[in-house]
Amino acid sequence: MKRSYSSVIAAFTVEALEREILKGSLAGGLNACLECCDAHVAPGKVALNYVAKDGTLSTLTFEELRDQTARFANVLTALGVKAGDRISGLLPRTPELLITILGAWRIGAVYNPLFTAFGPKAIEHRVKSAESKLVVTDLVNRPKLDDVVDCPPVLTVGDTVPAGDLNFKAELAARDAGFEPVLRGADDAFLLMFTSGTTGLPKGVPVPLKALLSFGVYMRDAVDLRPEDKFWNIADPGWAYGLYYAVTGPLLLGHTTTFYEGSFTVESTYKLIKDLGITNLAGSPTAYRLLIAAGAEAAAPVKGQLRAVSSAGEPLNPEVIRWFAEHLAAPINDHYGQTELGMVVNNHHGLDHPIRLGSAGLSMPGYRATVVNEEGTEELPVGKPGILALDRSQSPLFWFPGYLNRDTPSFVGPYYLTGDTVELNDDGSISFVGRSDDIITSAGYRIGPFDVESALIEHAAVVEAAVVGKPDPERTEIVKAFVVLSKGFEPSDALVEELQLYVRKRLSTHSFPREIEFVTDLPKTPSGKVQRFILRNQEVAKAKEASAA
Repeated sequence: MKRSYSSVIAAFTVEALEREILKGSLAGGLNACLECCDAHVAPGKVALNYVAKDGTLSTLTFEELRDQTARFANVLTALGVKAGDRISGLLPRTPELLITILGAWRIGAVYNPLFTAFGPKAIEHRVKSAESKLVVTDLVNRPKLDDVVDCPPVLTVGDTVPAGDLNFKAELAARDAGFEPVLRGADDAFLLMFTSGTTGLPKGVPVPLKALLSFGVYMRDAVDLRPEDKFWNIADPGWAYGLYYAVTGPLLLGHTTTFYEGSFTVESTYKLIKDLGITNLAGSPTAYRLLIAAGAEAAAPVKGQLRAVSSAGEPLNPEVIRWFAEHLAAPINDHYGQTELGMVVNNHHGLDHPIRLGSAGLSMPGYRATVVNEEGTEELPVGKPGILALDRSQSPLFWFPGYLNRDTPSFVGPYYLTGDTVELNDDGSISFVGRSDDIITSAGYRIGPFDVESALIEHAAVVEAAVVGKPDPERTEIVKAFVVLSKGFEPSDALVEELQLYVRKRLSTHSFPREIEFVTDLPKTPSGKVQRFILRNQEVAKAKEASAA
């Protein structure tokens, strides 16, 4: 039986949550590997179900994970990595990824994820900003590091690794399987994420150990992860939702998580749900829309199997909710969060409260979300659009310390301003209206235009570029670039393809411009700042005209 939302909010205390979720303590010291691994060691208890690209299933128990992370911790120590240092991981969803993450945590180090679709330029910025002491990768991704300036030492997964690299398997085999977790303070970081920005390069987000409490509440109350569940979060751990809630969250609760190394397809997703007996699923609306596109017949074999489905990354369309109810007999709930926050506004599977279609839900226990004016000086009433804000004075689980080596203008008085435009509903829920910045949301990924523009401008043919999100029924938005060409270059389909490949290779497969329009100039302010909103509004208007035709 679900607990009452109002009673949970009324009774919430950090002290009670700490006793329920943590083995260590905020005051006495924490270690994420101890919390997510050692604390749950029991005979035969499985930490990871790993499905390889060919569909082969293998498992990793908490006991095996403890021993392997201890060996990895000894490797790191031998390399001079210590508590507080940062290491980066450029790995697919394999057991080696889990060992790397938790092994770094075991010595009190900080793990920095590198999405495997990143190109050398994106990798270089993150590794340099993180001051990483080591990069762990595999043979598929290793060539990218050859183009990373001042790349740190490399530990490579593979039978035969490039000259100068350390061999992951050999190094672990040579080390002892004992290493006591190093306790750190609640405000010490255990993750270093990077989030997209509109006016500069991606910003570093240190995630402190006290965020474990927030991650645990989300898994317990919003995802409603139960001991009997078979859980799969299909998000990639190279990004926040996957790293927070496909790795940290379930393991923190002592629950088996699932990795699938292959690419997303409708066929493989339904097959894994069926074969593994998945009952609790998490992912993005883009993935869910692709499942819908495959039709009711494809869904029929798993209809009624999914007890709870969670959606994050972008607003969940009401038609998706209705389709899941009809054709999968599964409740799918919308959740909202950011890299800087984790999830904070949810339609909670585990709590009893009204669910309003099209709403992101209610504040998660431990947080108070509200709507303020653009200046952050006044809370707004029901029905008036404003900026979604977190009231830090009444959000005991709020953990964002500010960006790495930067000022934090998002804090205004007691409020953290998310930059997203929302409305407060009369039932207390919050509905998403739009973004107040230029961030592009495509297939669940948040893409900053600055990175794409910077890559385009490095091409000899491009003198100026502006990048916006163009509405797209499948991906929510696609990346569209408006390009002013240098003298001596003429628009052509061949040049479009050349520029797309150029950006894709330098950044990632999800952030290259799927459309490029050549223009003679860009709309600018008198001071010379490109007015992306004009271009974005043009694309929105075109999309509306097309849908009305």
